[in-house]
Amino acid sequence: MTNITGKDLIEIGYTEGKILGLALDILKVNFAAIDEKELLALFKKLKDYPESFLDDEVLNTLATAIIEASNTPKDETISLVKDAKAYAIFGTDYIEEGARNQMDIAMKLPVTAGGALMPDAHQGYGLPIGGVLATRNAIIPYGVGVDIGCRMALSIFDIPEKHYFGKDAMYKRELLAFTKFGAGQNFKGSEKANHEVLENEAFNSTPFLKNLHGKAWAQLGTSGGGNHFVEWGIIDFPERDEILNIEKGRYVALLTHSGSRGFGATIAAHYTKLAKEICKLPREAVNLAYLDLNSAEGQEYWIAMNLAGDYASACHEVIHKRLTKAIGAKVLAKVENHHNFAWKELLNGEEVIVHRKGATPAGKGVMGIIPGSMTAPGFLVRGKGEAAAINSASHGAGRQMSRTKAIQSITKSDMKAILKDHNVTLIGAGLDEAPMAYKDIHKVMAAQTELVDVVAKFEPRMVRMADDGSRED
Repeated sequence: MTNITGKDLIEIGYTEGKILGLALDILKVNFAAIDEKELLALFKKLKDYPESFLDDEVLNTLATAIIEASNTPKDETISLVKDAKAYAIFGTDYIEEGARNQMDIAMKLPVTAGGALMPDAHQGYGLPIGGVLATRNAIIPYGVGVDIGCRMALSIFDIPEKHYFGKDAMYKRELLAFTKFGAGQNFKGSEKANHEVLENEAFNSTPFLKNLHGKAWAQLGTSGGGNHFVEWGIIDFPERDEILNIEKGRYVALLTHSGSRGFGATIAAHYTKLAKEICKLPREAVNLAYLDLNSAEGQEYWIAMNLAGDYASACHEVIHKRLTKAIGAKVLAKVENHHNFAWKELLNGEEVIVHRKGATPAGKGVMGIIPGSMTAPGFLVRGKGEAAAINSASHGAGRQMSRTKAIQSITKSDMKAILKDHNVTLIGAGLDEAPMAYKDIHKVMAAQTELVDVVAKFEPRMVRMADDGSRED
């Protein structure tokens, strides 16, 4: 009887499993009286060159098993971490279970370094909207989102509140003349805007991006569907703000919310598909597929994402410049902040990639705008740099009703009544964007007093949104 063990076979290249057991059985029955060194050499040759043993009356069964095993597709699924790290939740009482479940899964990714959930959080696709996720050298296209670099932009004008009233017709005329909304909407001919972003060399970095240049140019200065808007309003500074150099008072302001349009959506779809092909995750985490930033695909996406962010900013700049000129105003201050993006930041002394999907940067001193709804106030804020929130805050009030539920339960008369009560003029928008579909912004703000300080309050007066009921694109 041979003294060769499973350990001996593992040392020459066999692995634990059925083939190892079959090899030991064959050794026991057929090779009891042969020198062990000779046997190990024979079985190593069999492991390395099984095709040469297919006609061997004793070893053909083992040779066939080895060949079949080598031809069986390997399970390349990346396992999730069993014991996920804890994460901070702000406004727990206002966050649905679906959003928490999605965040729980994201925290189990092997590349996850930390996370947090903002008080406006609700269920999304992959990472929840309102989710913040820090990863190690990995970028998640659906952790950034479809509307890459979506942002808020606020222009505060040298026009006191009293000069707004009675001029509704003028403000409405200019709003209609210089904004365009909805999926697929673009400018043609002389309407097209010019901006230095169109000369960005990143457009030439890949054929994929180069082919999107025409679409980007046509949509430059337009706004998306869904919850995207351009609105006139009044901003109230209860005291002088030294940093912005604005005195206490109430001023006319312009607030916009939109992103990278069809350009960003096309980037998101392309690289999410690529990530899913490269990064195989369990079914429950499939939409969190990530790209290694050291890979060619990861670098391509990083360049494309940053270009989409610059493009989204350019869209807001075009809108603000056109409308500022149209009303003959001077801008006292402008604030812009974005979500649906990823940043390289330090977390506990380690460089990480911070994904903020529907969450906004709120590092110490960082300014941002957190809108409510078409009738609820928005807030100009300054970040406190809360580490537990990964220097983040909410990007708005957050939905409390799905679009379907809103359309089923809110009537046009309900919508008209609330607009009248708040003295808001609405152009466009479907019932899915009714104020009642959103969480109470005051409760959301109360849940993040550790994250931001309120500097001023913005009250919407005239709001334009897409009138085709289209989703953000």
